Amino acid sequence: MGYAVVLGEALVDLLDTECAGEPAYRQAVGGGPLNVAVAVARLGGAVQFVGSLGDDVLAGRIRDFLTGAGVGLAGAVTVAAPTALAVVTFAGPEPDFRFYGEPPSYGLLGPDDLDVDLVAGAGVVYCGSIVLLHPPVLAAARRAWRLAPGLRVFDPNVRPRLLDGPAALAGLREVVAEFAAGAHLVKLSAADAKLLYPGEPEEGVAAYLRELGAGTVVVTLGAAGAVVAAAGADPVRVPAPKVDAVDATGAGDSVMGALIADLLVDGEPAAPAGWHERVAFALRVAGLVCESPGGATAMPTRAEVLARFTP
Repeated sequence: MGYAVVLGEALVDLLDTECAGEPAYRQAVGGGPLNVAVAVARLGGAVQFVGSLGDDVLAGRIRDFLTGAGVGLAGAVTVAAPTALAVVTFAGPEPDFRFYGEPPSYGLLGPDDLDVDLVAGAGVVYCGSIVLLHPPVLAAARRAWRLAPGLRVFDPNVRPRLLDGPAALAGLREVVAEFAAGAHLVKLSAADAKLLYPGEPEEGVAAYLRELGAGTVVVTLGAAGAVVAAAGADPVRVPAPKVDAVDATGAGDSVMGALIADLLVDGEPAAPAGWHERVAFALRVAGLVCESPGGATAMPTRAEVLARFTP
């Protein structure tokens, strides 16, 4: 099915660590959609990143990293802003993100910045994550959604610290419903589901998004695996492999990347069992990501996944 277009943010993570026994921060290229794009490329898929990048040295490092990972940048634009930062701290393997940069470099892509031909030629178009909180990028994403001739995939990838009160949450819930209604695949985490639809079980959230129009919904549950709701079947829980997790950064993004890579090769599965098999593989990808620190740098190749989890 050709290539995927991944529309979203790229930034620099500052990871809480130590140097010579003193607190320090280590730079790492990051951003949920960037992680997705890298995962697709590492698993053998052709992918183009679409988004706004700053005009500083850090943005140059992002470009170099993506190019080195095999991710195309034909749809990336440079904006007059310093690269946004995300300070990442840990209490166990799950990261906590705090974002810096106003206006954020990733929030400046507008609908007129879209490479229309690039989007219109894609077999898969991904939209989602924190860029949808910024009106210019939301408008660009809506345009890409309308232009997409192939499969549309969506991931809300909610960051609660960026939501300014109940009104912002309600607005985001409306955006999620809008994109889910036109998506062939929606992936969200259990934390996303809990924030967006409090009190609802993951199976109920998956069923609701399918009622809105989503073709298949996957809700990741961390070490517990994922809920998969596909057409013609009740939601099913797919278990995750047991791993020695050290850093969960990018694990959910790797699930989406793995699913996109398989969509590029074989399109949508003809039966629910096919989705269950694909999600099982994607959870193995995420398990391997969790065994290494670094998010984007931890994205494995298909051969590495098969070697790690071959019986």
